[in-house]
Amino acid sequence: MIVYGKQIFFYIAEKHPELIEEIYLAKELDKKLFSKVNGLGKKIIKLDTMKAQSLARGGNHQGFLLKIKYIEYADIQDLKKEDFLLVLVGLTDVGNIGAIIRSAYALGVKGIVISGTKINLEGIVRSSVGSLLDMPVALFSDTATLVNELKQLGFKTYAADMNGEDVRDVTFAGKKVLFLGSEGAGLPNRIIKACDTKIKIAMDNEFDSLNVSAAAAILCDRMR
Repeated sequence: MIVYGKQIFFYIAEKHPELIEEIYLAKELDKKLFSKVNGLGKKIIKLDTMKAQSLARGGNHQGFLLKIKYIEYADIQDLKKEDFLLVLVGLTDVGNIGAIIRSAYALGVKGIVISGTKINLEGIVRSSVGSLLDMPVALFSDTATLVNELKQLGFKTYAADMNGEDVRDVTFAGKKVLFLGSEGAGLPNRIIKACDTKIKIAMDNEFDSLNVSAAAAILCDRMR
């Protein structure tokens, strides 16, 4: 798996050096920085601009690329043991998913389930700026079944919906899970109805909605 960009490069170098298989550099580093990179004890390969662009598939690599071990999805059974989960239903944009994972990790969510679709984790590692490596992410195809299973395990289930209660007026305690739909379609009605409570972010000014990643961050912050 290839990841690139200076920020994610040094995030992985600092927090997950065991994942690094090879280091690719497409720029000259000063002695201090090169010494830091060389200190990882991994093979360093210098690339020309064309090769670096090819590995990054045209992305902005900033001269820093890594080959890391392939990242596996987490086991859904392990996530069910946690007390604060986020379920993303029908989201496909890796940029939004990565931003959500980054915020959720910072705000204390213990695990994320991607439901209704399968996403390439390589793109999410990049868009989450490496936080995917610290946030368990599982797949589950049938969202309705997941709602029921989590309820049986004592989770209080919350659906993000524009017709819900103002999240500022809701008290959150115990095991909880937020179901969040895609930016265009939102959550399916059957999932909204299956959840215990509908919650929303009340707007001071009339507007259709927030970006899904911004909404996820606000809701997760209110729920923690």
